[in-house]
Amino acid sequence: MVAAPRTPRIDNPLFEYLLRLGDDRLVLGHRLSEWCGHGPILEEDIALSNIALDLVGHAAGLLALAGTVEDKGRNEDALAYFREGVEFRNVLMVELPNGDFGFTMVRQFLFDAYSVLLWDALSHARDERVAALAAKCLKEDKYHLRHSSEWVVRLGDGTDESHARVQRALDELWRYTGELFDADGVDAAMTAAGIVVDVEAIRSRWDTMVSDVVHRATLVLPTDGAMRRGGRAGRHTEHLGHMLAEMQIVARSHPGATW
Repeated sequence: MVAAPRTPRIDNPLFEYLLRLGDDRLVLGHRLSEWCGHGPILEEDIALSNIALDLVGHAAGLLALAGTVEDKGRNEDALAYFREGVEFRNVLMVELPNGDFGFTMVRQFLFDAYSVLLWDALSHARDERVAALAAKCLKEDKYHLRHSSEWVVRLGDGTDESHARVQRALDELWRYTGELFDADGVDAAMTAAGIVVDVEAIRSRWDTMVSDVVHRATLVLPTDGAMRRGGRAGRHTEHLGHMLAEMQIVARSHPGATW
């Protein structure tokens, strides 16, 4: 999974782009939900559960719009629960197992910083539906970013044990960050449609934001090296398949069921 991602077919690039946005948040939201009942303190247990709900809510809105754009009768539930792993378009970072609390917080921070900058750009999209979703998600993601960045600083500048754990997490996760900023034909099509995201500008601002928090956390920023990628093209780790089996089992066991 070190090769450059293949450019997917772009028969419907807006649908593909919305899947990417929705899948990132659906998978990460599910991962965070696994902390429910296992948080280090009660307050944090509740906070992580609320953030997970926010992310799943963002995913629901994005996948609902994706279903409308696709116009094949699939709603957000069908897209979430009745696609196979190779049809998911999330980045690899969000599907990794949670690890310890420090690993979860570092991953959340790296993604939150990217997500806030992305929503800020998309809130000015020419497509009013995308812009409205971005503006709503941005408000909640700013809270997510504040929460995760404060934990990274607290743990990094904490005890020797917490410092070592979050440094290891940062070193391990860094190889997955490049995929956040890969651009291909789908991104080019979105630019042509007025859904403009300057990936290089976002990367530059992300670098600055991450460097500031890492410095305050007394951590060492890893050097860029070979990046792991493939999620945007449906090439995932084995972890996604296990996660989807759990996430999708109820819907697939009772297809068509309603509450």
